[in-house]
Amino acid sequence: MASEVDVALTDRAEAWLADDPDPASRAELRDLIDRLPATAAELRDRFSGPLTFGTAGLRGPLRAGPNGMNLAVVTQAAAGLVAWLAAQDGEGPLVIGYDARHGSREFAERTARVATGAGREALLMPRTLPTPVLAYAVRALGAVAGVMVTASHNPPQDNGYKVYLGAALGGPAGDGAQIVPPADAGIEAAIRAAGSLAAVPLGEPGTLLGTDIADKYVRSAAAVLTEGGPRDLRIAYTPLHGVGGETLAAAFRAAGFPAPAVVADQEQPDPEFPTVHFPNPEEPGAMDHLLALAGAEKADLAIANDPDADRCAVAIPAGDGTWRPLRGDELGVLLADHLIRRGVTGTYATTIVSSSLLGRLSAARGVPYAETLTGFKWIVRAAEELAFGYEEALGYCVAPAMVRDKDGITAALTVAELAAELKTAGKTLSDRLDELAAEFGVHATDQLSVRVDDLTEIGRAMTRARQNPPTTLLGSPVTEVADLLPENDVLTFRTSAARVVIRPSGTEPKLKAYLEVVEPVSAAGLGSARQRAAAALVDLRAEIAATLGV
Repeated sequence: MASEVDVALTDRAEAWLADDPDPASRAELRDLIDRLPATAAELRDRFSGPLTFGTAGLRGPLRAGPNGMNLAVVTQAAAGLVAWLAAQDGEGPLVIGYDARHGSREFAERTARVATGAGREALLMPRTLPTPVLAYAVRALGAVAGVMVTASHNPPQDNGYKVYLGAALGGPAGDGAQIVPPADAGIEAAIRAAGSLAAVPLGEPGTLLGTDIADKYVRSAAAVLTEGGPRDLRIAYTPLHGVGGETLAAAFRAAGFPAPAVVADQEQPDPEFPTVHFPNPEEPGAMDHLLALAGAEKADLAIANDPDADRCAVAIPAGDGTWRPLRGDELGVLLADHLIRRGVTGTYATTIVSSSLLGRLSAARGVPYAETLTGFKWIVRAAEELAFGYEEALGYCVAPAMVRDKDGITAALTVAELAAELKTAGKTLSDRLDELAAEFGVHATDQLSVRVDDLTEIGRAMTRARQNPPTTLLGSPVTEVADLLPENDVLTFRTSAARVVIRPSGTEPKLKAYLEVVEPVSAAGLGSARQRAAAALVDLRAEIAATLGV
């Protein structure tokens, strides 16, 4: 006999199934219900709560039920979004983009029909395109808001739903930027108030935009660079089975660069991401095919985008026939230094988990500097007159007036411009990093990242660190312990030459500790300082792992 819990669970599943507009999802749920009690754990997980709409929008596994990405959840989210926009008296069209993941186009088209059904003009991007193109379109088309259907660099089984606001609701610094509180809570409340999905009116498919929106993005991206600058550079590139390849190739062509050599078996969009274990260029092994191509082509530079092309990873020759991927902080400071040298004015911003070097560079060069919470939604709001922003997770905003978000295409163009200029002068990106280290000291960074199956493990580790914080790190006294609770689950420890920032990931089931040590360059030279910094990072990593109990 079924338990009361099973009956209640079955009743909830049956009610959801009756309202689900997708025959495939209904069949999926029907199978789970029919196989109870064997499927009780799976069904309970799918109904453990709704997929919550936060500042990163929605993101989750593609599966039936309220705790997954599916047509029912997307219909509900779109209904809540357009209702919230109406309640804010937001005027203008909703522009909708999508990547090549499973379900992305279907979710985008459903969003458009929900918008038109509510009397809102919907503009659908002409094809699968990078997230930065959607962010650009929100500004360029004067949209009230934008939706991008993507799970960025998550695994193949995931999808997601990002929301951007236009100037009317986002303000000057948030025009074309991702939402921040209280908009997320307002949209979430409107989603929960959406009622029966059968009652959500569906209108016409909306207006399919022409390819000119992508062409305008490409021209704007190329115009970010200094016209007539050096362009002699051999580049190897991969879009990691994502949607960046066509747009990046067009942007490099428009900027006057030779066509990059592209990893053949990763060139076309593929939602299964068959050649990588995890489609994130930060993950070990993800760039192996690219680095092999770069070596074979005797390239000057190797560039990778993540699947929706809002992130940019770069690797450089190590001088011994191997290639070294740059850390996000290294590329961040290279880009900032390059833009400062070009005379780009405004505020240079990064986050509390990124290297402290950008702050020192900005102070020395006399440019405004800002430090924000983690996430590009905060970086781009650091100042209305933003010149540049970056986060260590390979996100860079080199043209805020064009795209008020991280943009892996314009970042790739800008680092290529820098590399070409240095090549003309007989130098490399490695040489420029050496120059910066000699001036400011070696700022070495690393990350302790712990992926969990049980999210409660993250809470327990954070509690351990709060209850028993270290009194010393690397033999030096901890001079500052900063806890951002209750507003943000972030914990920081500082010494005179080290810093650790600990927080749960906002998009993945991970606990992250961001480590930094600073070593001055003494008479022993830069190589010695780097060796000391590398050894210190190893020790610091072990100390923090012990503090967290992981």
